[in-house]
Amino acid sequence: MEVFFIEEKINHLLAAKFQEEDFADCFLVGLELHKGNKLEVFIDSDSRLSLAKCQKVSRYLESYIDEENWLGEKYTLEVSSPGLSKPLKLKRQYKKNIGRQLDVTLNDGTGKIGELKSVSESSITLEEQVVVKDGKKKKRMVIQAELPFDEIKKTLVVISFKK
Repeated sequence: MEVFFIEEKINHLLAAKFQEEDFADCFLVGLELHKGNKLEVFIDSDSRLSLAKCQKVSRYLESYIDEENWLGEKYTLEVSSPGLSKPLKLKRQYKKNIGRQLDVTLNDGTGKIGELKSVSESSITLEEQVVVKDGKKKKRMVIQAELPFDEIKKTLVVISFKK
């Protein structure tokens, strides 16, 4: 089965599912079709994505995949959130992570780590702590950097166990 065809069908099915009241805050982040007919579907939610929601979406997709035989008789379907190890892809994901620490890699290879303060249509605002020289002393300063989306290569949420 052609990957594009499957992606198109899954996108269409999820668009319909996410119109339902219980799933209205959910959205598709991406899908990956691997050798051996393993399909990974990554969804997220503006609020909290529960295991129960992932299971319901999985059963929903499975019923269509089975009925239409899109992946043959033997396949694996996994529906989950992208997890913290996957980069942010959508502006909607950035909005969900306001207030969290991000590790941003820019297209020029430089990196920035800081708290996500805001998200606009074209950029994010990251608050960073930087060290600057003040004569012979070093001084910590907090600055806000506006980073346009078209200059961002990759963004990861920084895992923190501090409260």
